[in-house]
Order: sequence, then structure tokens, then C-alpha cells
Amino acid sequence: MYSFTNQFMSNDENAEFLKATMMGPNAMRLAEELAAHLNINENMRILDLGCGCGLSTLLLAKKYVASVFAADLWISPTENYERFKSIGIDDKAVPIFADATKGLPFANGYFDLLFTVDANHYFGDTVEMLPSLIPFVKKGGHIAVAIPGLKYEFGENVPGEMQPFWNSEMERTLHSIDWWKDLWKKAEGIEMVDSREMGCCRQAWNEWQTGYHPIVAEDIKMMKAEGGKYFNLIQLIAKVI
Repeated sequence: MYSFTNQFMSNDENAEFLKATMMGPNAMRLAEELAAHLNINENMRILDLGCGCGLSTLLLAKKYVASVFAADLWISPTENYERFKSIGIDDKAVPIFADATKGLPFANGYFDLLFTVDANHYFGDTVEMLPSLIPFVKKGGHIAVAIPGLKYEFGENVPGEMQPFWNSEMERTLHSIDWWKDLWKKAEGIEMVDSREMGCCRQAWNEWQTGYHPIVAEDIKMMKAEGGKYFNLIQLIAKVI
């Protein structure tokens, strides 16, 4: 399932590229597992929403040769364009600045697939967000999400070992599969086709802990305290009907 990611990381220069660009659990590995549950081909137009530094974009453009619109709020299009040129995908990937909470600059029905890795939990936790995204995907297309989550809802009972790391953002963004399924079921115009815990959870988190991002040091402490008891990675796939 992870043939592209494993081969990419076997090269020392590529491994350094990953360490410098990861912004959370290895987005390339998440993207490859999520994509394995979709029928992606070179004729598709994909919106990679919340692409970060483009690891999911790289996977979609290189492995599937799809046309990818790489949209992000935090990373500038110019920075991503330079990065895309350096890895040879600038002919397949269009870098865009976008804030999903304020509307997207695309035509309705423009995309075959809306794909978002390690990002949707930051902006997609409201009843309004998913319905606002559905129109951009053509009927018969899919919305596919991979996000960090919880094995169960903490509510007011945050485990003791997690309390030093727990904050209001984590409380807002980290939820169980059932929580996300209940939210998505409220949206009209889609049908759920898949929801599951992802198999790459430990590996993706471990790879993130080798990265150079400033928050890695704190996350190493958090993941040691968590010990595999509470966190998971969640994938959700819906078909636009």
C-alpha cells in the first residue's frame, strides 16, 4: 500500500526533504493509504485542500499523474511553486492560496476529487463546512479526508497523562470516527462510502517525530505519554450524488 512512500524515503535526499516539509504525521504516507481506496487516474482534476508543503500533492502528481490544485492557507503559493519546481511536479500541480472557511475560488462541479490530508480537522469541524465544499465536486466524484483523531471522545474526562498536552485547539479538532460520521451524515448531497481507522498511524507519527518542525520536540513528549492508547488516524470517503 505504501510502495511510493517507502521508495521515496529510501533515498537519503528525499528523506531529508520529508523531514524539512512535514507539518504533522507523514502526509505522504497518509495520502498513499487514503488514495488506495479511490480510483484515481491521470485524467482527473483534484483539489488538494490544506496541502501544506505539498507532500500529498507530490504523491497525487507523481504516482497517479493527476492534475492537482494545491490549496493552502498557511504556506504561500510562491513557496510551494518553488518546491514543486524542485521536485519536478510544477507541470501537474497548481499552487493556490485559499481559506476554506471564507469560500473557494472555483467553479461548481470543477473537481473529480476533493482530497485533504492532515488538514480538515482544523476547518471542517462545523456543520456548515462540508456542505460548502460539496458543490465544487462533480456528481459521482468523491470527497476523501485523512485526519488525526481519537479512539474515543474524551469529553470532560481527559486522561491524566494527556492533560499536560491538551489544549483548546486539540479539544476542538480531535474527535472519534463516530463523531465525524455523525457530522458528515448531516450533509445533503453525499453518501458515505468508507470510514475507518488508518493502518499507518504509528508509522506516520513516528516519521513525523524525525522531522525538523519546531513543534516536533513537544510532540515527541506527547506521543511517549500517549503510548498508543488514545490517538488514531481516521479516513472518511463520501461520494457526491
